[in-house]
Amino acid sequence: MPPADVRLTEVLPGSPEGRAVLRDYFRDIVSRSHAREATDGEVDAEMRDDPSDDLCPPGGMLLVASRGTTVIGCVGLRLLPGGLGEVTRVFVEPAARGAGAGGLLMRAVEDAARDRGLSRVRLDTRSDLTEARRLYARNGYQPVAPFNDGWADLWFEKSLAVP
Repeated sequence: MPPADVRLTEVLPGSPEGRAVLRDYFRDIVSRSHAREATDGEVDAEMRDDPSDDLCPPGGMLLVASRGTTVIGCVGLRLLPGGLGEVTRVFVEPAARGAGAGGLLMRAVEDAARDRGLSRVRLDTRSDLTEARRLYARNGYQPVAPFNDGWADLWFEKSLAVP
């Protein structure tokens, strides 16, 4: 059951809410990669090296999840050719994990992809992101061959066809 007190809003990555949650996302990713808390400089560098500008309309979108006035997570969608979308920047604040916000974000981004005429979505992740891997498995994502180079070591895809 999705959490009733969580509100989803589409924002621009450069908005105050977008920048704050993306900074939290990158801090989590970089910290896990280094097995220690990331420095502000490391987070800044990663945000420069992997900008989120493509999550702006018309080629993409960024959804944030909020509880009251507190942003607790996000998910992005890139629109690609051939009826394909790429789900990215999937993040839920550690204190909010396990309460359904991740599933709510995934269903919302899939609905947004369908609304934009996409027939399937894909995503990549790392094997050390165990919470993310469980979320993707629960939401029907299936392993696929690698489709990019970079930090990921696992790739998944899901058909958006209505059964």
